[in-house]
Amino acid sequence: MGAFELTTPIPTSWVGPLRISGNVLNGEVEVPLATYETPLWPSVGRGASISREIPEGIRVTLTGERMTRSTMFTAPNAAVAFEAGKVIQERFVDLAAVVAGQSRFAKLLEIHPEVVGNMLFTRFAFSTGDASGHNMATAAAENLMSEILSWDLGLSYGSISGNYCTDKKPSAVNGILGRGKSAVAEIFLPEEVVVRRLRSTSAAIVALCTGKNLVGSTIAGSLRSANAHYANMLLGVYLATGQDAANIVEGSQGITFAEARPDGLYFSCTIPHLIVGTVGNGKHLPHVGENLARMGCAEPGEPGDNARRLAAITAATVLCGELSLLAAQTNPGELMATHVAIERRGTNTRNYENPPQEAAAAGGGNS
Repeated sequence: MGAFELTTPIPTSWVGPLRISGNVLNGEVEVPLATYETPLWPSVGRGASISREIPEGIRVTLTGERMTRSTMFTAPNAAVAFEAGKVIQERFVDLAAVVAGQSRFAKLLEIHPEVVGNMLFTRFAFSTGDASGHNMATAAAENLMSEILSWDLGLSYGSISGNYCTDKKPSAVNGILGRGKSAVAEIFLPEEVVVRRLRSTSAAIVALCTGKNLVGSTIAGSLRSANAHYANMLLGVYLATGQDAANIVEGSQGITFAEARPDGLYFSCTIPHLIVGTVGNGKHLPHVGENLARMGCAEPGEPGDNARRLAAITAATVLCGELSLLAAQTNPGELMATHVAIERRGTNTRNYENPPQEAAAAGGGNS
């Protein structure tokens, strides 16, 4: 096998700054987006520019964080599997000590057992500091399996990963129980801002969000997902900051909600499984380290602080792109005209702090 060779990097532009407030960070920050879909830069840039017109900007609330790994045991029958599951939950303290003894950062948070036939699935959830935590959770789960098998509960090894995690696959369980960071990004825009900057109205955006994101996604059979294009922004941030890009599969499962109020538009993006980290695989690359440092996500501090900051920035970036695209789609022809106008100019890596042409910046993203 030949040596691996790094080739030309994906075109990347810095967008912003975004104004962000909430329980993780308060301030303005730029974000790098790595993408071949060049209209995404000015589209997210428009959302970022709008955020700076609002005193509190985009409010991001981090509601949870955990990384999961589900193991699979086999038993002679369901009765044995069920009783073993009860013992595993009752001995949580013992299992937490096992995890604490093998890692400085991993901490066992909860255990969810599930019996199917003669199989026992155990979904372990861990806190993992600044790492996204895939390998940390797997290593902890392996030690937990060895400990549990030593208890002679009638169980046998099935698999270190039983798909009840769920890793890089669409599922309902991650939205219900959480995996990675769970975040809600929200903004309130006065009607004057909606009309002037988005060339739309609160009523039009709410109607489109209901028809497209909620009804359209329902008839498509979408799984705990009602949004226009979270994956576009997630992939852009993930590639620029050294994340495992396959995690956009579950990360893009989220819900956009819009509400017309007497004085303007309430708009939110809920992302229940946003998987990011600031240490680990990919973060050793020079350009990744530089990007994280510029975002303020490589600072000394308590374990987990940098990863939480990156999650908040990512969630706010998702909102910027989602808001801009939905507004564009309230106007016939705007989406296609924008793509044609921008993509014919060719790829570049300008900073999109203030989109040069509001009309051209409107409809980036394609969903």
